[in-house]
Amino acid sequence: MKCFHLTFAGFFLSALFANAAEAPVAPKEMDFLEILVKGGPMMYPLALMSVITLLMILLYFLTIRRNAIVSDRFMNTAENMIRKRDYLGLATYSLRRNECMARITQKTIDFITSNPTSSFENVREVAQAEGSRQAGILSSRINYLADIGSIAPMVGLLGTVIGMIKAFLEISSGEVAGVKQMGLAEGVSEALIATAGGLVISIPAFVFYAIFRGRVQKYVSEMEAAATHLMALLHAQYERQQPAPPYPSPPLRSREDYAMPVPSPLAGERPDLHGI
Repeated sequence: MKCFHLTFAGFFLSALFANAAEAPVAPKEMDFLEILVKGGPMMYPLALMSVITLLMILLYFLTIRRNAIVSDRFMNTAENMIRKRDYLGLATYSLRRNECMARITQKTIDFITSNPTSSFENVREVAQAEGSRQAGILSSRINYLADIGSIAPMVGLLGTVIGMIKAFLEISSGEVAGVKQMGLAEGVSEALIATAGGLVISIPAFVFYAIFRGRVQKYVSEMEAAATHLMALLHAQYERQQPAPPYPSPPLRSREDYAMPVPSPLAGERPDLHGI
């Protein structure tokens, strides 16, 4: 009877140890930084691009706004100074203002004060050239977001290719089936993480590029309208400032012009015209 109890206890303990050995081990949870590290070497340039994208988005939210392009305060002050013909004061005021419209006004007033005898067509060309330059600066500034949105997926794709190459190298060099499966899983995970990183950067970059592009087009249109308004005021003041041309005096007539008129050859008797 004692041997039976010992045999039963041994069988129970062996079954318990067998179940413990067969119980699956809970996988270790990885945090976000560990997942990024598993993405391979291409995650470092992707991380740098993500930081640059975030800084550019914050910078554009602060700089691409209406008061930074053309403000009502500047327009009212500039209009009053133009009506008073205070061009030097307007140039000084425009120099202190950090607006695109202020740069256009400053260039125009500087040209007028340094070339007082130039025609208004030249003044208009200077204003149009500076306006085109300011619009180009705004457009080229937001194009960096589009560039990052195009480059980030390419960097992620490069990480994908590197991860797949690593996976196949592990498969070709492994001798045990388990080692081959582990190497394949590691390479594929690296490839997928790099691709996901590139897409995570690219999608927000393109979204904010579309937002800022709409803002730039809207504010450039308002800047053109404001510039046209100021050019009309300048044209009115420019015409008032120009001296009126003197009235031309009549040409002097010689003494022969005041002589007695010569009789017409048709006057008098004409016998050849009788009977007509």
